[in-house]
Amino acid sequence: MADSISGVDDPLDAFFVAFYRRRPVDASFIGVHDHDARLPDLSEAGLGDALADVESGLVALDGSGEGDLDRRLARGVLRQNRWELTGGHFARGNPSFATGEAVFGFLSLFLTHGGALAHRLDAARQRLEAVPTFLARARALIDRAPSAWIERAIREARGAVPLFGDGVDRLCDELAVERSTLRSAADVAAAAFAEHLAWLETDLARSPRESVAAGPEALDLYLRDGHALEASHDDVVAYARDALDEARSRLAEPASDGPTRGDGARPPDGDVLRRYRDTWDAMRALAEAHDLVTWPDFPIRYVPRPAWVREAAPAFYFLFYRSPAAFHRPPVHDYLVAPLDEPVTDATIKLNHVVHHGGLGHHVQNWNAFRAPSRIGRVAAVDGASRIAMPCGGTMAEGWACYATDLVGEFGGLTPGEQRAELHSRARMACRAVVDLELHRGRMGLDEAAAFYQEHAGMPAAAARGEAVKNSMFPGMAVMYLAGTDAIHRLRATMERLEGPAFDLRRFHDTLLSYGSVPVSLIARDMTEAARAL
Repeated sequence: MADSISGVDDPLDAFFVAFYRRRPVDASFIGVHDHDARLPDLSEAGLGDALADVESGLVALDGSGEGDLDRRLARGVLRQNRWELTGGHFARGNPSFATGEAVFGFLSLFLTHGGALAHRLDAARQRLEAVPTFLARARALIDRAPSAWIERAIREARGAVPLFGDGVDRLCDELAVERSTLRSAADVAAAAFAEHLAWLETDLARSPRESVAAGPEALDLYLRDGHALEASHDDVVAYARDALDEARSRLAEPASDGPTRGDGARPPDGDVLRRYRDTWDAMRALAEAHDLVTWPDFPIRYVPRPAWVREAAPAFYFLFYRSPAAFHRPPVHDYLVAPLDEPVTDATIKLNHVVHHGGLGHHVQNWNAFRAPSRIGRVAAVDGASRIAMPCGGTMAEGWACYATDLVGEFGGLTPGEQRAELHSRARMACRAVVDLELHRGRMGLDEAAAFYQEHAGMPAAAARGEAVKNSMFPGMAVMYLAGTDAIHRLRATMERLEGPAFDLRRFHDTLLSYGSVPVSLIARDMTEAARAL
């Protein structure tokens, strides 16, 4: 092992030690606070050490614990890390990687409430002071990048201006600490971002490269090593296109009474937060009335997005519901509602903010994941600066959240308009899978991908472009929605057939969730083998 993990005998322990050290911002979000004062090391020596950790980790894990889920997943994560360290989609080719890590290095210390305040303030100061060196090293790594990635990095760099200006002062006021605690360090970071922005807008923007395809080998790393999917790329695309055709065919049928894109109007001013809470209570009551799942004692608190980050948030990967930290989590988790004067329908509150994210979907799944026997399953789906910590958590995290919405509809919790809105979501989910694979096989460009979303998912031009750009940056990730959702539906049908009258829906869901954030296909294999052995 590299010197950063010397003296650690167990290969899986060494895997986590190296992961948290090389990914300090992810570690902060996960609730591991040993590296809160650091940003990733983007020097050539640092990247070389990270690659050495990967190679030594693969050697140590090779052949060890062949039947062990965590060791299998760790090998996949390491192979993906090796590609990310050497390829052009992350630190060595995507300027948005650095802007995201620098900004969320700061945000991660105050959005998750982890650790004592004095520790977080000191760590934040050190991270802010490290921004100039961090961004300078990022510039040294990148000669060219796709224009769409440069545009995203520019947007993030511009968003850092209000964050490290008035945003830091407001944060200090909210925390009841002197503004001087972070002011000078924030000024250092702001100046570094101004310099970085000038580089993005001039030097880097002059001669962009337009190819965003990661290639079939990279896709395999995420589809096979990450999601444990065995189908060929052609088969996955064909399946997704069939799912898209089916969804569009159903959408072509006459709509039931009610709006086609979801019911409800904007709640009255001053009443929005109550509608979130009431909807959350109603969806929990529905789940308990039908005995769908063991509901965790881990309440959500719907609160306005903090004033200190409100102006900057639209520029970043800023989530309403960010996964709680797997470790050192608070007893109540804050769900950061967008500014209360922004339009929101009752259907959006229910479908997106309650069922999919803050209730039966992600929140219930996360609570179960944190208690899972799999160490990787506990942390894989925690949100980082731009994606979840480990891709192998994706089919379970997003698959369950989308399945949860289907489940609520199955048990009468959705209006006709909401059911139809979910058909639109199904079409968008299938589009994501098609675009993901076709982009990274080089069979579709960004403009074609955006047009595909507009034509087949009915997305507005700006949203379609943004979705396509996100797909281009993270190969093999957008397929996880469709793959995970349908795998859970198939597993449920299989278990109903195998168990017959003994099948219990709540027990099925509790068992499924108990595995944590690991590939649904591997869970399915384990659960069906256990059922057949009875």
